[in-house]
Amino acid sequence: MIDIESFLLISAAVFFGAFISGLAGFAFSAVAGTILLHVMQPLEAVPLMMACSIGVQATNLWALRKHVVWKESVVLIWGGLLGVPFAIWLLNNADARVFRKGFGLFVAIYAAYMLFRPSLKYLQQMNRGRNVLVGFGGGLIGGLTAMPGALPTIWCDMHGMPKTQQRGLVQPFIAAMQLFALVVMLARNDLSSTVWIDFVYSIPAMFAGAALGIFAFNNVNESNFRRTILIILLLSGAGLIA
Repeated sequence: MIDIESFLLISAAVFFGAFISGLAGFAFSAVAGTILLHVMQPLEAVPLMMACSIGVQATNLWALRKHVVWKESVVLIWGGLLGVPFAIWLLNNADARVFRKGFGLFVAIYAAYMLFRPSLKYLQQMNRGRNVLVGFGGGLIGGLTAMPGALPTIWCDMHGMPKTQQRGLVQPFIAAMQLFALVVMLARNDLSSTVWIDFVYSIPAMFAGAALGIFAFNNVNESNFRRTILIILLLSGAGLIA
């Protein structure tokens, strides 16, 4: 049993992370981690965030199932699965902190620039070859920063993709990357029984936050959704730098 103070802090972290993820489709760990990493050890906080994030992504997929474009998402997913082994290699052979800070700087600069220059021309129609590369980059970046959805989200924003089409493309990719990462952790026996207990206690906050976030997504217009995405990217990038 966890004490009431820890229960409330964990629930608050999961709720806010689930709300942002339900609204934007990503950034669960970026939001929930700001609290969880201060009250839990990383070896417990990271698997808990991953498990809760998968729960939120499953909720998102169910709620947005009519908009999911599986054929195009599979292209991203295959690229992402190819990128994950490179991320694991880099984690063991390079300074991942430098990469995280560099990527965080790129995301923050892009988001800030697009917030103040929203009238730029969008790129032309996507093609599968480029989508595979974006998926590869998302898998690589996700393995090093726990933000697999950042690069595909930027890619969709560069094409001016409507919010439902963007979520329908990126949501399955994020879910697949996080599920794959969780399978790797299970294979390595990196999950303790404490993580599963914390996860069970987090379920009410997780579903409540996700439901509220999806409700907000369904009721926000295109321009405000794009602005919200860029602000979340900006804050996430700043968090990686810090």
